[in-house]
Amino acid sequence: MEKSSIVLVTGSNGQLGSEIKAISNLYPTLSFIFTDVNELNITDSKAVEEYIKNTNPSFVINCAAYTAVDKSETEMAAATLLNSVAPRIIANACKANGCKMIHISTDYVFDGDAYQPYNELSPVNPTSHYGKSKLKGEENVIESGVGMVIRTSWLYSSFGHNFVKTIIRNAKVKPELRVVFDQVGCPTYAKDLADVILKIISSKKESFVPSVFHYSNEGVCSWYDFAFEIVNLTKLECKIIPIETKDYPLPAKRPHYSVFNKEKIRNQYGLEIPHWSKSLSNCINIIMKDGLLNL
Repeated sequence: MEKSSIVLVTGSNGQLGSEIKAISNLYPTLSFIFTDVNELNITDSKAVEEYIKNTNPSFVINCAAYTAVDKSETEMAAATLLNSVAPRIIANACKANGCKMIHISTDYVFDGDAYQPYNELSPVNPTSHYGKSKLKGEENVIESGVGMVIRTSWLYSSFGHNFVKTIIRNAKVKPELRVVFDQVGCPTYAKDLADVILKIISSKKESFVPSVFHYSNEGVCSWYDFAFEIVNLTKLECKIIPIETKDYPLPAKRPHYSVFNKEKIRNQYGLEIPHWSKSLSNCINIIMKDGLLNL
């Protein structure tokens, strides 16, 4: 790896950043700098330029994002600043200082009207402001020529707030839960994604491709299927009732179909991608064993 082996991680207190931190000791050839908004305001171009110049990383992993999908419809400026402008600021600073960037994006850049898995060349057509702001961020990163974009979907972790923890908490106190069955995609265990990112960084310099890649776990499920398996694995006595999206209206439109074709990243980096049910089991074991449900 050129220069040093320093890896700067932004948004390090979120789900993905926390998972990178948790497995960082498995990559002894890499030296990590973990930042969140208190250490580095990624919307401040001067601060970002100075920080990257002073720390001189080989890679910047941008895990920071405005992820409140429904709030994005009313807090548009905040979503745009964090999801569109900040990635451009980081990418420009990386380009000026000779380092590479890995940026995380989302299935919300698609409209969800497809009937077969989306690949990296599938037409984008976001239907929410969240999706539009993330797409603009992607474009800014790719335009810099030094950034890789990894789109992911249905992210969860033993860290932070997510669907898995919400279902477990509610299933502990409610006899039944209503969950949509007509939105289909694939969950992504943030620990698996973290491992993939660090494998990419640890691979040969020439294997880094400034392009768009798709990553989720293997398999396909609905949110209903996902919730059903969460309750099944935790052995909680709660009935999961399937409902249609129209019965659970939200401000931002959700993609009805957001399954990813992952051949590009699998072939480029020789990945073995775990099935979502196996990864879910691993995550739930950690949550229950370590008492992380409310963290």
